[in-house]
Amino acid sequence: MIVSTRGRYALLIMLDLATNNTGVPVRIKDISVRQGISEKYLEKIIAHLNRAGLVKSIRGSKGGYLLKNEPFKYTVGMILKVADGELSAVSYDDDESFQREAGISKIWEQLEDAVNGVVDNITLQDLIKWQEESKK
Repeated sequence: MIVSTRGRYALLIMLDLATNNTGVPVRIKDISVRQGISEKYLEKIIAHLNRAGLVKSIRGSKGGYLLKNEPFKYTVGMILKVADGELSAVSYDDDESFQREAGISKIWEQLEDAVNGVVDNITLQDLIKWQEESKK
């Protein structure tokens, strides 16, 4: 399983919004500067997060983005699945080859279950905690 750049940046955006959660909307420009990521690319990703209902957009000169929920309500898996779609160890596009690999497919199923078991049990709140611990 490979997490795309889009997925990694979606996590960075959500983590940035969570760590800068003061009740004041966070501007994309500020996230771009802090994370060193193109503002235009971040705009595309945050629009996707907004449509999925993970963030809310505030318009106007004092506008920006806020998390819709508390950080503990977001899992890494939820964010990655919004950004990248389903997380899978292998592509099942070729059903014929999948059938030939029926014995081996058990490995991919277990790997997928393991990955989902990890990312679906780590929250943004956990990431904030780990980030603070690494600064000590």
